[in-house]
Amino acid sequence: MENINTRSGFWDRFFAGGIEFNRYALISAILLLVGCMGGLTVGYGAINNTLQLSLVVLLTMTTLSLLLALAPMKYVMSFAVVTIIVDVIILTINLLG
Repeated sequence: MENINTRSGFWDRFFAGGIEFNRYALISAILLLVGCMGGLTVGYGAINNTLQLSLVVLLTMTTLSLLLALAPMKYVMSFAVVTIIVDVIILTINLLG
């Protein structure tokens, strides 16, 4: 019988197949990064723009909800990266503008 490689996703290759094994370490790091970045983004100007505030809150709360729901780590990691990228973009726009 032929083996099918089910661990061929980006995050499984990045963490050498140990993404679910290191779940609790990653959860604490994601919680710290996403929570702090969301707070900084809101504090440095996103609170003055309804669209920016809505985007930051929606992405941050969705990421934190995925953590709380114990979703598969590949979804949590992907959503956390998107959230951090959007936070950095909005933070840069507000600091430079």
